[in-house]
Amino acid sequence: MLRRKLIVESIGIMILNYIWIGLILIAVIVGIVQFFAFGQTDIFSEILNSTFSSAKSGFEISLGLTGVLSLWMGIMKIGEQAGVINQFSRVVSPFFTRIFPELPKGHPAFGSMLMNISATMLGIDNAATPLGLQAMKELQESNSDKTKASNSMIMFLVLVTSGLTLVPVSIMTYRAQLGAANPADVFLPILLATYFAAMAGLISVAIAQKINLLDKVVLGTLGGITVFVGLIIWGALSLPQETVSKWSGIIAAVLLLAVIVWFVVAGMVRKINVYDAFIEGAKDGFKTAVGIIPYLIAILVAVGMFRASGAMDLLVRGMAWLFALCGLNTDFVPALPTALMRPLSGSGARGLMVDAMMQYGADSFVGRLVSIVQGSTDTTFYILAVYFGSVKIKDTRYAVVCGLIADFFGIVAAIALGYIFFH
Repeated sequence: MLRRKLIVESIGIMILNYIWIGLILIAVIVGIVQFFAFGQTDIFSEILNSTFSSAKSGFEISLGLTGVLSLWMGIMKIGEQAGVINQFSRVVSPFFTRIFPELPKGHPAFGSMLMNISATMLGIDNAATPLGLQAMKELQESNSDKTKASNSMIMFLVLVTSGLTLVPVSIMTYRAQLGAANPADVFLPILLATYFAAMAGLISVAIAQKINLLDKVVLGTLGGITVFVGLIIWGALSLPQETVSKWSGIIAAVLLLAVIVWFVVAGMVRKINVYDAFIEGAKDGFKTAVGIIPYLIAILVAVGMFRASGAMDLLVRGMAWLFALCGLNTDFVPALPTALMRPLSGSGARGLMVDAMMQYGADSFVGRLVSIVQGSTDTTFYILAVYFGSVKIKDTRYAVVCGLIADFFGIVAAIALGYIFFH
């Protein structure tokens, strides 16, 4: 387990290392151009001052996360010990046996995969990663070519990269810390966006692997979810935007309160010490909030330099110009840096999300949109590198392509839903 953790950390640091260096160097280069070509003599002072203000903001945000993150990780720990993950696993088991046809019924990987995806859906990332790595190990044991990704590995990882989440704890936590009036108002759009990402990824892999999507269990499951999502979107489109935003917040509040009550009642039924479970999870939340301080400061400093140099404005204006040529509304463009970073680095995308909310406001259209984009999918390249690397897979076949298809549809859906709910 320690070796796997080191693999995760080293790959994540390597990816983010190049992004971080690139942001700083581009900021300095653009600053030099601003100084010599446009005579902006104070540009270097502005870039330097941005490092101090960004570092201060990163510390204050991270410190402020401790309360909300401790609360939700405490609630999630109750659900984990109460067996909620196992309940999710039993519900989706019939569907999973159809989309992993090469695995025999009762294969040990089913349990780990189901629990990994269930933990991800409930926002329990600390539990999801080790379960996912365990699933990859079990899948590798039945893989005939130990250096080539099996069909089951690809399906599993594309579903993981779609990031289907029922409770986006971290995003709501950041929104609360940055002053959102209702941090949960993005809950419903995020849920819908991750649905589109997951569907796109699943269908693309199913086509490549010739999986029968017309099987009655598969068709019934996907069809039922699609109809439900379609009704939500139809209702959102038929109501005034203010009403949609209002009801999104109400539904989110009711569902999240229902999750809390469900977990507590489940814990009572299982006769666990609910209070102790909450305290255990809350301690993990506190450690997590404190632990991200250096990471958030690092990325916010680099993004702050990038913004202070004028590079971010150039990037946004360039993209706005391109989309304007196509006759599109360009209000979503400031959220695109977060969207472009999302498949590459979770920490980088999180930093850009926080930066956008600080720049435009947590309750602005951009502030809400970057939150939806951040929750619409997961970090594809990071996940594929970590999970395949843990079992020494060299030939990933079409996993990257299908993962990026899921990302694309998730991000496009996030932007569209942002307009439907909040524009």
